[in-house]
Amino acid sequence: MKIGFYTPFKPLGHPHPSGDLVTATGIFEFLERCGHQVVPASSLRCRWIYWKPWVWPRLVWERQRVARRFGAARCDLWFSYHSYYKAPDMLGPAVARRIGIPYVLFQGIYSTRRRRDPRTRPGFHLNRQVLLAARHVFTNKRMDWVNLRRLLPEERLTYVAPGLHSRDFTADPVARAELRRQWSAGEQPVVLSVAMFRPGVKAEGLTWVIRTCGELRRRGLKFTLAIVGDGKERARLERLARDEIRDGCIFTGQVPRQQLYRYYSAADLFVFPGIQEALGMVYLEAQSCGLPVVAFDNAGVPEAVQDGRTGLLVPMRDGRAFAGAIARLLADASLRRHMGASARTHIREAHELDRNYGAMEEKLKRIIKPSTFSESQP
Repeated sequence: MKIGFYTPFKPLGHPHPSGDLVTATGIFEFLERCGHQVVPASSLRCRWIYWKPWVWPRLVWERQRVARRFGAARCDLWFSYHSYYKAPDMLGPAVARRIGIPYVLFQGIYSTRRRRDPRTRPGFHLNRQVLLAARHVFTNKRMDWVNLRRLLPEERLTYVAPGLHSRDFTADPVARAELRRQWSAGEQPVVLSVAMFRPGVKAEGLTWVIRTCGELRRRGLKFTLAIVGDGKERARLERLARDEIRDGCIFTGQVPRQQLYRYYSAADLFVFPGIQEALGMVYLEAQSCGLPVVAFDNAGVPEAVQDGRTGLLVPMRDGRAFAGAIARLLADASLRRHMGASARTHIREAHELDRNYGAMEEKLKRIIKPSTFSESQP
């Protein structure tokens, strides 16, 4: 297949990492490994585009340019990743319709409450038209699948469990010894958190981690906190850590994703609340490296973490429960090892990328050439 590939929210190769960018890149690379010709369609960002009239001329130009490009060198399918009220796909459906190819969407989101707010109402209606235009919509969140059923028939929807290559996230004893020596961690447990230091829920989540770990240290628990990431909130978070934990917190800076396994390997448990977290690839990565997780039981976190088996999920913003879950794992090395082993197994059984995306690829083939595939196939 020749596939036009587009990401309305953030183009592939964007310098600011995020879970969405990781997922989009993973799908793109998977389709390429399967032998398909996957062509990035455009770098146009649709984020709040309906409130940016100065971008509209470029949108018109991009529709014409991309339609000419893919119309001349015939594409079989248009594949967009992530359309929602904040960044509706204003390019894909128009181009696909113009050149007469199926339009497919991965991670379409339908949230009716967005039509109540005048600021987001235009995005809600534009995104609704995108969803209705899609031949098929894939989603890696079960709640999104439930919401999409309110708009689309079930045969046009498919849930695809999120995935990664577990081989890229395995425990490395050499890296563990090296980093723990650098951090002067000794035999004490290491609590790890990984996030971008962006204003909003990411920085709020790290604030929860730092304050809670400070409270636990004041109770006499011995451990080192390591935080991987960078961003605008770094100076504030470092000041908070100095006040709360003093010399017991390590800020590593931003680490390339292909090196993150080393930092997971050096830790004993992974802690990040995941406030309104759509999914959180870090939870899959940490578990793949054998770390139990502590987080809030909200949004997409339970899709990645099995409460009581691979980690401990606590009620949203329940400070006492959050601190108690961390303290429980810090105090019980046997429980950490047991949950960590279960976490590794869970990732390899339920979140192996190639296996999960293989079903998506078969669906794409049937969309392109339905007559060549048996109706009995799933």
